[in-house]
Amino acid sequence: MAGLRLPVLLPVLLLGLLLAAAAPASAHAVLRATDPADGTVLRTAPRHVTLRFSESVGLPADSFRVYDPGNHRVRTAPADHAPGRSDTARITLPARLAPGTYTVAWRVVSADSHPVSGALTFSVGERTAAPPAPPPAEDPATTALYTVARHLAYLSLALLLGAAAFVAYCRPPRAAHLCAPALAAAGTLLAATAAAYLLRAPYEQGTSPATALTATALARTATTRPGLLLLARIGLLLLVAAGAVLLRRRRVRLPRRTTLAAGAVLAVALSLTWPASGHAAAGIQVPVAIVSATLHLLATAAWLGGLAALLWTLRRVPAPDGLPASVTARFSRLATASVTVLALTGTYQSWRGLGSWQALTGTTYGRILLAKLAAVAVLLLAAACSRAWTTRPTKAPTVPHPRALRRSVLAEAAVATVVLALTTLLTGTAPGRAATESARAVTAPATGIPTASVTTLPFDTGTPGGHGKVQITLDPGRVGRNSVQAVVYGPDGGLSAIPELRVTLTLPDRRVGPLDTRVTDRGGYWATDAFTLPLPGTWTLKATVRVSALDQVTVSAPVRVGR
Repeated sequence: MAGLRLPVLLPVLLLGLLLAAAAPASAHAVLRATDPADGTVLRTAPRHVTLRFSESVGLPADSFRVYDPGNHRVRTAPADHAPGRSDTARITLPARLAPGTYTVAWRVVSADSHPVSGALTFSVGERTAAPPAPPPAEDPATTALYTVARHLAYLSLALLLGAAAFVAYCRPPRAAHLCAPALAAAGTLLAATAAAYLLRAPYEQGTSPATALTATALARTATTRPGLLLLARIGLLLLVAAGAVLLRRRRVRLPRRTTLAAGAVLAVALSLTWPASGHAAAGIQVPVAIVSATLHLLATAAWLGGLAALLWTLRRVPAPDGLPASVTARFSRLATASVTVLALTGTYQSWRGLGSWQALTGTTYGRILLAKLAAVAVLLLAAACSRAWTTRPTKAPTVPHPRALRRSVLAEAAVATVVLALTTLLTGTAPGRAATESARAVTAPATGIPTASVTTLPFDTGTPGGHGKVQITLDPGRVGRNSVQAVVYGPDGGLSAIPELRVTLTLPDRRVGPLDTRVTDRGGYWATDAFTLPLPGTWTLKATVRVSALDQVTVSAPVRVGR
């Protein structure tokens, strides 16, 4: 039983870590501009709603939903791209829209295959009480299932390719014991990939898993790049399985060089299906990034998957004989080469994903990367201990200490589980470049074709229901006469009526201000049509929000004012 406990415990531990990391993936396309701008009041109804993103986006079915002031869905034509602009999505509105506030909920698929969603409001003629928030843009069950399938596919690929690399390069005296885990990894990879394909359409559209088996959903997935890559992965696995069965029935044994060449081609082809639809497929230097990500994945599989194969082998080697020192020596060389490749490709991918040193500590991606680097450092220390045991003299010079080596490799494998979990977390986290750009868009978004400064200030008075955000538009946001509009949103995301709002601007560098904008309540929003900014520079915008007779809070943010 002791011999069986460890091999059973390790996959369970891996699965537990991966399930714990299976949070909804962060989307990576950043919304740069909208027309109409969010929160604006238009004299006449627009003919289109246009959204411009930082990269190309796909448009799943029902990607735009428009709700009128009474919260009734507005019938619209399907969304499409602007002519010649794959980064711009738009929808045509009916010819006549009644006065009031409209809500537009949208959901698109970024170039790295992750959906991104959001909502905006615009008003025709006048603002009215905002309708209730639109339904959630994604189904939590679908997102969780799809994320688990993706992580299991990644894990099983590492175990499968790692076992193959261990047998091919390290040449253990017996390899039959690795057939069962290799077949289990291949079966898990096939099942997880098939599940990801079935869930792809509901994942993109934000619908429930029950819609996965519809003919429309399956057909649509087959026309998308992620869907085609998933089908290619399934096809490769089935082709290899059919070939293996055929060779076994005919009792044909291929030459070693032919087998190694075919295995290498298969490993590269399988690995390519990940970066071709992930982070590497979007952003800068895409061809170089795809090659780097593929090599990174192969090196990870050779090192960590090979480590699992070594651990499994150590548990199956008869105690008197032990494992030949040549096997562990070859694995040490394989691990060293893998670490070298990981260091080179990882450095490039970190630079490409982060974009700046500040993103290393200022973004989720950067913090996870730091945690992964720390785990890798611990893993290298554990690997050094394993290497020391393989070179320590024993009674039989060609056989390493089996028990000590087994404990050392077990510790190495335990740290490797953490590295794999952090790696899968990174694949579903917005890169530092995208996160930084998204943060800039939140604090000072490009809000449509007209030039205007829009600042969103979260507030919290510390009392129940006393939190929300105030969105302030300074138009045109330049020196001279400006109009100021402020919309207060409550905890539920809808418009909130408050008894008092004061908005001021101060220019600290010139000791100007505070200048009171004197916004007044205009029935659902606060505004003034005539406020003069005398100088350009970085002003401090302050909003004092009073939510009751006793509770108020002041929040601030910098605002850039041009000439």
